[in-house]
Amino acid sequence: MNYDYAAATDAQMATQAGLFGAAIGMYVLVCLVVGVILIIANWKIFTKAGEPGWASIVPFYSQYILFKIAWGNGLLFLLLFVPLVNVVISFMVLYKLCKSFGQGVGFFLGMLFLSPIFTMILGFGSAEYLGPAE
Repeated sequence: MNYDYAAATDAQMATQAGLFGAAIGMYVLVCLVVGVILIIANWKIFTKAGEPGWASIVPFYSQYILFKIAWGNGLLFLLLFVPLVNVVISFMVLYKLCKSFGQGVGFFLGMLFLSPIFTMILGFGSAEYLGPAE
């Protein structure tokens, strides 16, 4: 008996590789489009708060400005470098960001679980900046 498990031909394998490559390419394209939209949404959030929009794309400085928007003190972003404390601070800054734009707990939960969608709602929506949350 001949047990030949190599049933796929070279043409079939090439087709499968092409389809896999196309799927990966589409995934990368969708991620790039969503990334650009999120950059624009963060830019709008920063400008609504009276900060320069370009600050949203600068690493570390964007976190400083985000903490300045949400807490009023940008230097608190240094707490993100403390292990375990950074998890709690991340939740708190997200909550305070929602509060500083007049949103409630429901919006915070949306930001927590569906962050890209709610970031776009916050950036492109009608929410106005009320000042740092207390």
